[in-house]
Amino acid sequence: MKTIAIIPARGGSKRLPQKNIRTLGEIPLLAHSILYAQANKEIIDEIYVSTDDIEIKKIVLEFGAKVIDRPEAISGDLEPTVSALKNALEQIGKPVENVVLLQATNPLRPQNLLHEAFDLYEKEKYDSLFTVSRNHQKFGKIADNKFIPYNYEIGQRSQDLEPLFFENGLLYITKAALILDNIIISENAFPFEINHIFAEVDIDTQEDFDYAAYLLSKNKTIQ
Repeated sequence: MKTIAIIPARGGSKRLPQKNIRTLGEIPLLAHSILYAQANKEIIDEIYVSTDDIEIKKIVLEFGAKVIDRPEAISGDLEPTVSALKNALEQIGKPVENVVLLQATNPLRPQNLLHEAFDLYEKEKYDSLFTVSRNHQKFGKIADNKFIPYNYEIGQRSQDLEPLFFENGLLYITKAALILDNIIISENAFPFEINHIFAEVDIDTQEDFDYAAYLLSKNKTIQ
């Protein structure tokens, strides 16, 4: 296999219980990422979901992906994502060149995103790539009851700010060899910029879920 997709999906979410199996639109949250991977079969050879949850396993099989049974030891709240990816590769046991990480909590992605990102990843021979978006807010910190600007000067216009970017979680592409060394984003990883309303969705709370449902209902034609 040259390229596989891995979707980590624990069952133990605390802030929004059972979020991965909650219905978003007409299907479970998790299924959006499975269907996205399936829609990119020209790139992705197989789709795996790493989980410790019985109900999630049922959804995975229903939507045509493969289950990786995640050990309890790496299913805790504080366990890094790379642990699930590494474990999945070890269980698969077959040669894999590239891993596409799709996070279930980022269910909405532009249709052509993976194609555009993967084409660049292969053309430039990057060892990893991840999506970022520009942030236009004025940041600062509070010390001794005073606000200290970080990325601007008081009175400066927002459009004149030095660009800052955030890791939006929509997509990661990494060499499998790096993941086996516990790395998802390498020092030379390419930051693939995408400024799209879907980059604002990262579901961790009920408010996040409601916002995703709103965008899905209002922007079904946005790609």
